[in-house]
Amino acid sequence: MLHGFWFRALPADRVPRNRLEKAMLLEIPLVLGRDPQGRPFALQDACPHRGMPLSCGHLDRKQIECSYHGWRFDALSGQCQLIPSLTADQKFKVDRIYAGSYACEEHDDFVWVFIPEIGPAGAGFTKRDDPREAPPRVPTFSAKYNLAYLTSNLPCSVDHGIIGLMDPAHGPFVHQAWWWRTRDSLHEKQKVFEPIEYGFRMSAHTPSSNSAPYKLLKLYADADSITTTIDFTLPNRRWETIRAGKYWFSSLTTVTPITRSKCRIDVVAAWNLFRWLPFGADLLKFAFAKFVEQDRKTMQEQSEGLKHNPHLMLIDDADRPAKWYFQLKQAWLDSRRNGVAFRHPIPGPVTLKWRS
Repeated sequence: MLHGFWFRALPADRVPRNRLEKAMLLEIPLVLGRDPQGRPFALQDACPHRGMPLSCGHLDRKQIECSYHGWRFDALSGQCQLIPSLTADQKFKVDRIYAGSYACEEHDDFVWVFIPEIGPAGAGFTKRDDPREAPPRVPTFSAKYNLAYLTSNLPCSVDHGIIGLMDPAHGPFVHQAWWWRTRDSLHEKQKVFEPIEYGFRMSAHTPSSNSAPYKLLKLYADADSITTTIDFTLPNRRWETIRAGKYWFSSLTTVTPITRSKCRIDVVAAWNLFRWLPFGADLLKFAFAKFVEQDRKTMQEQSEGLKHNPHLMLIDDADRPAKWYFQLKQAWLDSRRNGVAFRHPIPGPVTLKWRS
């Protein structure tokens, strides 16, 4: 699991005011909440005194009080504010104590948390360094648009979740529906891929001719052409943009690592198509939910086979994106471990062929 990136922690509507909410990211237990101004915060869910989960405590405006000994911490910085057991003549420097605090921002219906790279063992917590970059946003191309999200837990490691997300060949067998495509529509495809920063891109192309929604979109948009661009970037992000004249659809899908054997798929989509259509957002969420549930069911079944550690293989060309993911991940780890520049494993554009 890669550190040093922003991750989606929870949907924003699951982080209310005046209440603490638990979450898990990269096997790190977190407690989330909001200050009186509604700003989200994230702390490690353990009091640095005796390890009591801070989520068991009390949120008093800008401070969290531990339920065990009443230690109080600033919710945004994690800095200790009060140790009730200290007497007036004890000069213990309370403000030098920090509960683990994480940079936290809210965008596109999600609360994002920045998980820094792992520090030295036994170093404890100090005032955090803020990340150099803001969390990613769903691309938008007009002032008015709709936004919706979907989330679902997957019973597999983040690696299997990610390579399942980018797998181009499973569609006709997993994602079958009368309004999408059937396995009988299987045909050869050819796409150009190119390297981008910390990832790769399936270059702009005409969408698959065997997908009914794309045919409907072409009629609705009255556009000369429809193009789709799909990117993957570390650590876990799949970006898709569909353009049809003045109309567009975009999404940012992430596979969030929870533990070593559990992850979560989070999809946020934005669009200016069919904005006039009653229940348009509900219909889109229904379609996305169908796809995500098909993926979840497949991962559930696959997890039964993976319990026995079978020998696995990746083949060209359909599994080349999966190979690239593992190479990108290793290149990132090597660059951080050795203090050298990131060396991209994809030298230049390449054409891949497969049937789906």
